[in-house]
Amino acid sequence: MSCYGIFQRYLGLPASFSSVRTDGSCPSTVLATPLAHPMAEKETRAPPAAVAPTAGGNSAFRNVHNEFAHIADPNERRRLALAEIDKAPFGWYHVRACVVAGVGFFTDSYDIFCVSMLTIMLGIVYYPSTGKLPTSTDNAIKLSTSAGTVVGQLGFGMLADIVGRKRMYGLELIIIIFATLAQALSGGSPSTSIFGVIIFWRVIMGVGIGGDYPLSSIITSEFATTKWRGAMMAAVFAMQGFGQLCAALVMMFLTLGYKSDLEPARKITTCTGSCQVAVDQMWRILVGFGGVPACIALYYRLTIPETPRYTFDVARDIEKADEDVKAYIAGRHEGETDEVARAQVHQGARENLQVPQAGWRDFFRYYSKLKNFLLLLGTAGSWFCLDVAFYGLSLNNGTILAVIGYSTKGANNIYEYLYNTAVGNIIIVLAGAVPGYWVSVATIDLLGRKTIQLGGFIILTILFIVMGFDYNHISSGGLLAIYVLAQFFFNFGPNTTTFVVPGEVFPTRYRSTSHGISAASGKIGSIIGQGAISTLRTHGATPTNDAPWMNHVLEIYALFMLIGCFTTILIPETARKTLEELSGEDDYANTHESVDNEFRNESHSGTPERPSV
Repeated sequence: MSCYGIFQRYLGLPASFSSVRTDGSCPSTVLATPLAHPMAEKETRAPPAAVAPTAGGNSAFRNVHNEFAHIADPNERRRLALAEIDKAPFGWYHVRACVVAGVGFFTDSYDIFCVSMLTIMLGIVYYPSTGKLPTSTDNAIKLSTSAGTVVGQLGFGMLADIVGRKRMYGLELIIIIFATLAQALSGGSPSTSIFGVIIFWRVIMGVGIGGDYPLSSIITSEFATTKWRGAMMAAVFAMQGFGQLCAALVMMFLTLGYKSDLEPARKITTCTGSCQVAVDQMWRILVGFGGVPACIALYYRLTIPETPRYTFDVARDIEKADEDVKAYIAGRHEGETDEVARAQVHQGARENLQVPQAGWRDFFRYYSKLKNFLLLLGTAGSWFCLDVAFYGLSLNNGTILAVIGYSTKGANNIYEYLYNTAVGNIIIVLAGAVPGYWVSVATIDLLGRKTIQLGGFIILTILFIVMGFDYNHISSGGLLAIYVLAQFFFNFGPNTTTFVVPGEVFPTRYRSTSHGISAASGKIGSIIGQGAISTLRTHGATPTNDAPWMNHVLEIYALFMLIGCFTTILIPETARKTLEELSGEDDYANTHESVDNEFRNESHSGTPERPSV
């Protein structure tokens, strides 16, 4: 191809324009620095075609590809393109990204927190003599999801850094949908326990839920504007509150719908015939409904474009990254790349991009540095400490509900037994959890992540100390108030920030893997909190007191909240900083700027070095 053909393509000049010199030379120096080079003044050229706003996007967001395609240096193109994303005005495409990611977290939360109501109904159906599952079975069902979640967080986190965010996004929802429906249709047989089948499918569902954590966090952070990144990520995570609320509401409406079948049964031992069938249908509907929102979000996840940061820094495909920006803003699932221009730029970009290339050796080298290791320890340790108490408490609401007056023991029939359980959960979620999530959304970019997390851990430490050491002397109203405050500061505190910070502080090439490691640490904490610590509450149980050690369990939770205060010190404040600043990936900018200035000085001295095109 002639030099003019390349020149015309990169500058977008009309076909009628001729830039060939009388001596036949190619004006490549003008191409490289059209404004800085003195020869540019002697060229007579038509102005570039006007850049129209991208269809379907925010008109204030410029067409990045048309503006930056003429820049030969891939590092400069990367810097300018990512700056456009960071400084973009908040638009509907940001809202779309939050909704698509948030629906997944709504589903995750619904599936996780409906388990406390699920185990109650399974006890009524399959253990009518006692009305409750054996402790080992109850714990196995509750812990199975967390076990699968650990696998999903580590596996999907790593794969998203290797093969890309787009290729993995949506796969986790497919797993959740399939496993949810399989649970709802589970049945026992002479050779297979129904509880074993349910546990198996909840482990598989947990793998999908685990994959959603790093993927949704990373995709949201890499598409977000710097100013509103914290609010966008917190809004995605805040959908957990609505998922918890929805699970309790579905339970309440199911109870109302089957009221005529449930009321005749005065005791669990008399819940036979139509009552037993009704409860069996209720738990299947409760579980199966969790797949509905996942089906709605699936198409949009499968068609989301790859994040430009991944395409720049890991795939090292400059042309594709530019087009991914356009596709995201325009609402398309993939950019339309000029394959000729892509081939011309791709090889040079792979060789010249100054961002380190991902690999196992580089991964271990990166985390062998004390600063980076302590950062990972801070994010993972904080999440671990949080989930010990958060899940240990949240998945055992029944004990707290009994103390605050929504006891199932005083119910006159099975209808009241299940209705009180649902309404008690609604009260707790609405009073503490949902407000806490959305206060975080409103303030996270103003107060900062570290401030909210440290303040939350400190307040939770105090609340758990009060609940634990004065548990047997606090009135039911006082305990309810403290418990609601704890739920509020869980969510206006470390439960939100432990999700946000790992999606910001690590480099693009290991961001998803590092987030997965941090999240998996949290779920390991939830397994310990639920499987080891929480079970201590029944130590020395009597017919009149089924949780005599509950006060000591709360004291142990206070210790973990205190440890969380110290792990928080290891993380930096991330508000109002770009992802590249936080991860150190823009260190190349200083080097690049000095090289660029040197070239310009040489140009003005009349001895420019001929750049390659």
